[in-house]
Amino acid sequence: MTVAGPTDSILDVSGLRVGHWQALDTDVRLADGDTPGSGSATGCTVVLAESSAVASVDVRGGGPGTRETDLLDPSHSVQRVDAVLLTGGSAYGLAAADGVMRFLEEHGRGIPMGSPGAVVPIVPAAVIFDLPVGEWDVRPDAAGGYAAAAAAGESSLLRGSVGAGTGARAGVLKGGVGSASVYITDGPAAGVTVAALMVANPVGSVFDPDTGLLWGVGPTRAAELGMTAPTESEIAAARALGEKRTVLNTTIGVVATDAPLSKAACQRVAVAGHDGLGRAIRPAHSPLDGDTIFALATGTAHLPDNPGVADAFASELPVLTAVGAAAAEVVERAIVDAVLAATGVAGIPSYRDVFPSVFRSSMS
Repeated sequence: MTVAGPTDSILDVSGLRVGHWQALDTDVRLADGDTPGSGSATGCTVVLAESSAVASVDVRGGGPGTRETDLLDPSHSVQRVDAVLLTGGSAYGLAAADGVMRFLEEHGRGIPMGSPGAVVPIVPAAVIFDLPVGEWDVRPDAAGGYAAAAAAGESSLLRGSVGAGTGARAGVLKGGVGSASVYITDGPAAGVTVAALMVANPVGSVFDPDTGLLWGVGPTRAAELGMTAPTESEIAAARALGEKRTVLNTTIGVVATDAPLSKAACQRVAVAGHDGLGRAIRPAHSPLDGDTIFALATGTAHLPDNPGVADAFASELPVLTAVGAAAAEVVERAIVDAVLAATGVAGIPSYRDVFPSVFRSSMS
């Protein structure tokens, strides 16, 4: 059994902090055919692990843009990372990782290499394609990455059209950054927290065209969120929006836990997280998406020993099973959170813009 964490965000995992940087103009315009965009609407988000974290990754989309993902293979030597960068700007945006590394180096964070101050920070990264939102040559760089890392805090988390979600689009609707967490209350993983932070920018749809409700929101969750069914006219208007015009997309994110997991176990958690992505986005993992989920384990939760099991993997397996199930849940909810928290940018409407009646009863 699980319950939502205190902040229902990735900050509920002890040892993690999150920072955003974005460039957003009020008059930003979307590129349309031969007409270039104008203004700025992009950004990046950094998840910092205060004492580093065991990490792995699972890449499912056909068009990924990534950095340092080979290093996260369980068979490779480096076991822990210092931060994960999620960024706009397509492949150009990977330059923001240089700024994150510089921030970490200044704070003595990274793999020690002998002499004082000689460290190599490990910062895997993944990108979304948001270049047509605003001017093509406005994208996150090293300065933006440094600013996001410097802004990382542990007390509150901005969501929606911020950071890497500033220029994101979820199908035809505005995408963004979302987060969710659960606390496992019973079983072998009792006391463990699992959380996700996702940047929703898929080619697929996040809502059912027949009902207007989000794919990731069933009747129970809809009631919890105070959502009601949209009107027939709103559903018709949503259908009239057509399909996402750009052909390059991607949903990226981080699943994190305080369970003491191995690197191989983290990879299985990342794999499980994609189940949640598939529940909230349809279709998912297309040739036009670069869907990538990182998994982090801080190991700050203390679990009881299992004296009846001598094999380390067998001892880890029941915890991993519970964490994997929770990973799918929080990824699904984080994508829903991203869509509901997003605000319209560059003429891209938000879910609340298109379906205003869905929350009308909760505001009355």
